[in-house]
Amino acid sequence: MPGVRSGKPDGTLGSTGFDRHRRGYPRGVTSTTSQQELFRFLEDRFACAQACTECARACALRASLVDPDGTENQELVRRKGIMCAEVCDATCRVLSEQNQVDEGSIRVQVEWCRTVCLEAAHVFDRQPGAEDSAAMCRACARACTDFLATLN
Repeated sequence: MPGVRSGKPDGTLGSTGFDRHRRGYPRGVTSTTSQQELFRFLEDRFACAQACTECARACALRASLVDPDGTENQELVRRKGIMCAEVCDATCRVLSEQNQVDEGSIRVQVEWCRTVCLEAAHVFDRQPGAEDSAAMCRACARACTDFLATLN
C-alpha cells in the first residue's frame, strides 16, 4: 500500500496517521505488528460500522411502519426498533471517531450494540414481515462479534 511504512522508532506506523500510543487502537499493536493484522482490524472496524448503519436504517424503518397505537406486541416492536436504531447509530459514530475513544469504551459500546441487535432480532422474528429487519440485526451482531475478536 503506497505511503505505508514499517514501524518507526517513535512508535508510529508510518504515514497512515495511526499511532500505537493513541486511544482506540487495538491493544497489543506495536511497531512490530504486521500490516496484515492492522488491515484486518481496520477492515473489521469498518465492516462493523457499516453493518451498524444498515441495521439502524432497517430498524428505524421497521419502527416507523408500526402503528403507535397498536397492540402491545406492536409497541414492543416499535420500541426495540427505535432502541436498536439509536444504539447502532451511536456505535457507528464511536467506530468512526478514529482514535478518539479508548479501547475499553469501544468494547463496551460494541458489546452493547451486539446485545441490542440480538434482542431486536428476537422481537422482529415474531412480527410478520419483519424478517429482513431481523436479518439485518443478526448481520450487525455478527459484525460486532468479528470486530470484538480483533480487540483481543
